[in-house]
Amino acid sequence: MSDSTIKKETIKIEPFDPSKMPTGCDSCPAHNAANLRRLGVDMSEWDYVVALAGNPNVGKSTVFNALTGLRQHTGNWPGKTVTRAEGGFEYAGARFKLVDLPGAYSLLATSLDEEVARDFILFGQPDVTIVVVDASRLERNLNLALQVLEITDRVVVCLNLVDEARRHGLTVDERHLARRLGVPVVPTVARSREGLDALLQAVNDVATGKIVCKPHRLRHELPGMKQAADKVEAELHALYPNLPNARWVALRLLDGDEAIIQAMRRGELGDLSRSAPNSEAVNVIRLEATPA
Repeated sequence: MSDSTIKKETIKIEPFDPSKMPTGCDSCPAHNAANLRRLGVDMSEWDYVVALAGNPNVGKSTVFNALTGLRQHTGNWPGKTVTRAEGGFEYAGARFKLVDLPGAYSLLATSLDEEVARDFILFGQPDVTIVVVDASRLERNLNLALQVLEITDRVVVCLNLVDEARRHGLTVDERHLARRLGVPVVPTVARSREGLDALLQAVNDVATGKIVCKPHRLRHELPGMKQAADKVEAELHALYPNLPNARWVALRLLDGDEAIIQAMRRGELGDLSRSAPNSEAVNVIRLEATPA
């Protein structure tokens, strides 16, 4: 695709009524309590919320059951037919709510499951997202992991099924992988609880800020697309200084992602009362297509 075929976008800034913005949780470092409520997650009795993501058949449900035990319940996502499982655990004196996201191969929202998983990570802004990957099929699973890292910095990779990898003669250097990804990587065998203590420690460290992740992000953009994305990203940073996923949001806006566009209009991309406390009016970005 040449630069001349890229749709040009005009960025307009319009006033937005701050009284319509959701109220965030001042005591929480990352998650957006107002958006979580809209997603059906009540945080009134919990300190942190942790999302559990992964491809189908990577042992994600086994990890969920091992971490939560009997402290779990199921239901549907609001307005969706997709099943949601929630549970909880305590660690180091803190209470963690664990939300099991639908199994997905990507976050491009090409299916309802992918849309639910994407929206929870993007709008709920969980304190930590655990991405479960199959150590014996790592290359296939890293696609989702890299997409999650485009949205949030606060990630722990659960390198599950390392016993299966060993049986196939495979050894994964989790320390090297952690350096390449820029986030903690913890090898586990969830069905025998191997490595779960280390996983809980990593989750706690990321949630409390003891570990600050610096994720690797892919940058393969044509010059025309890069220029447009840079411009939109700069506007997003001006409006949402604390938004951890501005580049990803900018690219999705340029791609015409209707869910992201509607979220911008509703002001769901963060707690603006914290990011723009001295503003009398909050601005939103609107994108209008113009002829190439």
